[in-house]
Amino acid sequence: MKMIELGRAAPSTYLRRLALPLALAACALAGSAGAQPAPVAGAVEAPTYADLVALAEPAAIVAEVTVKDQATVPPERAPGLSPGRARLYLEAQTQRVIKGPGALGESQVYLADVPLTPKGKPPKLKKQTFLVFANPVAGRPGELQLVKPDAQLASDPALAERVRTVVGQLAAPGAPPRVTGVRDVISVAGNLAGESETQMSIETVGGAPGALTVIRRPNEAPKWGVSWSEIVDQSARPPAPGTIAWYRLACFLPRQLAPDDFLQADAAGRQRARADYQFVLDSLGPCERTRH
Repeated sequence: MKMIELGRAAPSTYLRRLALPLALAACALAGSAGAQPAPVAGAVEAPTYADLVALAEPAAIVAEVTVKDQATVPPERAPGLSPGRARLYLEAQTQRVIKGPGALGESQVYLADVPLTPKGKPPKLKKQTFLVFANPVAGRPGELQLVKPDAQLASDPALAERVRTVVGQLAAPGAPPRVTGVRDVISVAGNLAGESETQMSIETVGGAPGALTVIRRPNEAPKWGVSWSEIVDQSARPPAPGTIAWYRLACFLPRQLAPDDFLQADAAGRQRARADYQFVLDSLGPCERTRH
């Protein structure tokens, strides 16, 4: 079947079901007005670990699909569409499910925003395979709503394996909760010159406990660690990159401590705590993303 522009008469089954894509275009994607989604087709930069977690976490369904057909939503019926992009209505065949119900149907339909080709035309995605990050549409089996307008990635074995790893980490028992900030910061000097210990509680969604500890000893490199329990563990270690704990801290800790975060008033203790907090941020490194 040739690509057909929506709005033209056609006997195709999916075009007779325009109520779904146009309803999604009008409401689910309306909130993206003014946003600049990253390309989904022909992208040069591979998604980072943070990109994949941000896509997989809110998605009830992560699946690999192959596009069977497509239709273009006219720009005037695609609110929030960014310049240089097209909104496509895609019919796809399910290849495998990485996350979600085992009963996911063989065929799916969904909307996606994609960059135009250098000639200013919508790309032809038929027979291409993508990883989609989506949620089901209530009461409409086989219809998906992407978690973001461009939440599909051109699939290959290496990327699919990375996504499976992320999905497994998110589902693992005891996976660290989402971080919203820090509080109860205190730094205490030791008996020896250059000796100190700084502790700060981690604020999380749902109030689950967490704490950062920085220990300095004379003639030793400073050490820090994170614990995800009520007990402050001085033997705690920093999280490894490419883990959910690293993502929670590197991507969501505030860039600096606020005055209300401290339990102490003395300037020396606050200055020491700020230095230790910056040490933690530097150790974590940047939360690199190629998608927004």
